[in-house]
Amino acid sequence: MDLHLNDIALYVEVARHKNFSRAAEVLNMPASTLSRRVGELEKHVGMRLLNRSTRRIDLTEAGQIYYERCRHLVDRARVAHEQLTDMASAPKGLLRVSMQSSLAHLFLPVAMAEFTRKYPLIECEFDVSSAPIDPISNPYDVVLRFGKQPDSGLIARQLLSMSCEMYAMPAYLEQHGVPRTPQDLAEHECLRSLIDERRSEWELRRGKDVAVVPVSGHMSANQSSLLYRLAVSGLGIVALPVFERVRQAVRESGLVRVLPEWQLAPLPLYALLPSRVLPAKTQAFLSFIEPRLNLGFSMAENEEDREAEAAAA
Repeated sequence: MDLHLNDIALYVEVARHKNFSRAAEVLNMPASTLSRRVGELEKHVGMRLLNRSTRRIDLTEAGQIYYERCRHLVDRARVAHEQLTDMASAPKGLLRVSMQSSLAHLFLPVAMAEFTRKYPLIECEFDVSSAPIDPISNPYDVVLRFGKQPDSGLIARQLLSMSCEMYAMPAYLEQHGVPRTPQDLAEHECLRSLIDERRSEWELRRGKDVAVVPVSGHMSANQSSLLYRLAVSGLGIVALPVFERVRQAVRESGLVRVLPEWQLAPLPLYALLPSRVLPAKTQAFLSFIEPRLNLGFSMAENEEDREAEAAAA
């Protein structure tokens, strides 16, 4: 059987996008040629791989299995080629990144100026979204998501664990009372995050002490920045990440710490990747952001330690 590796690579791209036109655009070839080459591949393997319609295409059961088996081989071959090329040049190309808006607003404005100076040949395209990623049609090189991720064909690499602290406006606390114990939170308006699967209950930690408290309220959102603004408006208690820029915003807003001895259980941040073998541009991005993200969190924690020492003095 005379199989052409190039045709397998073309099929993988079509299966990834589930669309001949989009795949043809990525591959820089006519859609009609792409369709013909995939049809020839189907004849070679002796099975239909795609169900075609006027509006979209779907993978057959055999096509799904073939895609899962072949995509890693194609990705490894592509990365091997890129790495050989990159040995003589700096990382380059279009890097597609999907991340949640809260992380984008916290991190991108302060970090990307340095990244573009360091890697001027990498062009970044950011999608700000919390939507689940379909591992088959995933168009991104890197997907950044908070919280435990569902099992999929994507490779999950944990970058950090993010702790959160609770805040409210003095006016809210004057009206509704100051929580003295974690259990008191059950009687309050808690502004909950939709990106955290634990939103119906908060797991609080104080050293070795753990308290799991059911929480409720009239409002929840998938953006920490919106929850922050709702809290500043006096609408409830919010859990905000322990991050340097967040601490600065808290000081400027007048928010005060609630249950200052307690923090929410850390929430992991994962990089979801299509393959364990990374192109140079993807590796450059991850190597750049991981220490800076961790530095942002550690600076906030160190600042809290200094404030506590100053208060004790």
